[in-house]
Amino acid sequence: MSLAQKTQMQTETKDQGVKQGYLSTLMLVERLHRQLLDVVKDELDRARRDDINSVQALLLFNIGDGELTAGELRTRGHYLGSNVSYNLKKLVDGGYLSHERSAKDRRAVRVRLTDDGVKVRELVGELFDRQLKSLGPVANLGGDELPVLNGALMRLERFWTDHIRYRL
Repeated sequence: MSLAQKTQMQTETKDQGVKQGYLSTLMLVERLHRQLLDVVKDELDRARRDDINSVQALLLFNIGDGELTAGELRTRGHYLGSNVSYNLKKLVDGGYLSHERSAKDRRAVRVRLTDDGVKVRELVGELFDRQLKSLGPVANLGGDELPVLNGALMRLERFWTDHIRYRL
């Protein structure tokens, strides 16, 4: 076997390893998202909050103390357009969000948490605080690893954004 053939085989083997790693990352990201929703759902069940789902609770958590439009939530990358509109309507109907038309753009509706919405946001925040305390001892995930993990995930997010924007 020639040197060129050996080099090509090594490259193909390396490429196959990268492909397997990438596919594993894709599946893991998807699975982690579903598990996060399950964790939030479990917390809502423990608090006997069956009038709201985990996606809606995370939406309230992400809105926080702010006053936002559906468009702002979409552009921040949290949600898809149809999902955000549907869930915002449900949250307004359920009394978790108040809404009013923007004075600047009458087409835009600004939403903010009601007292009930704040309670759900605090419930989710307390869950995350409890998890943070056990992250090291239980998950063996230290604070020094999170910036590395987040950096890699942000680069992957940027790659996907560029893929869509520039049609790579």
